[in-house]
Amino acid sequence: MILETRDYLWPDEAACERFAQALAHGPEIGDACIELEGGLGAGKTSLVRHLLRALGVTGRIKSPSYAVVEDYAPPALQGRPAHHFDFYRFNDPREWEDAGFRELFAAPGLKLSEWPQKATGMLPVPDLRLTLEVQDEHARRVHAEAGTARGQVLLQHLDREFQA
Repeated sequence: MILETRDYLWPDEAACERFAQALAHGPEIGDACIELEGGLGAGKTSLVRHLLRALGVTGRIKSPSYAVVEDYAPPALQGRPAHHFDFYRFNDPREWEDAGFRELFAAPGLKLSEWPQKATGMLPVPDLRLTLEVQDEHARRVHAEAGTARGQVLLQHLDREFQA
């Protein structure tokens, strides 16, 4: 069930970065489950990189396309991990179960999932679902859906903190 929605426009990469910074300072971000949808090149991984940087991750932030998950220890999350998933290569949602991800999603920490539709029926209800749509070479339209009370709080925080 979708509790609230918002639409945002990122005219450029700098707006994506500001959005990520605002999201990083949102209440309960350390335990949020965020799904990122959109075609190839829509900016999902760029958003994740900006978000992890805003949470204090230094060093290389890799796309988990081949590994399926990359784990981080962002200083801003005070000991909770951040898991970046990419389900693009999944051919069957049951691969999620076989990979043992149920435990990661049940544990505390930030979960960021690209290509969640490849794990349909296996993932928990996301706090936020962000659908990125290419408008032109630089601009993106972002449709945000809150699926939980935590997601609603994050949307309200973005309303106050994000300026395109």
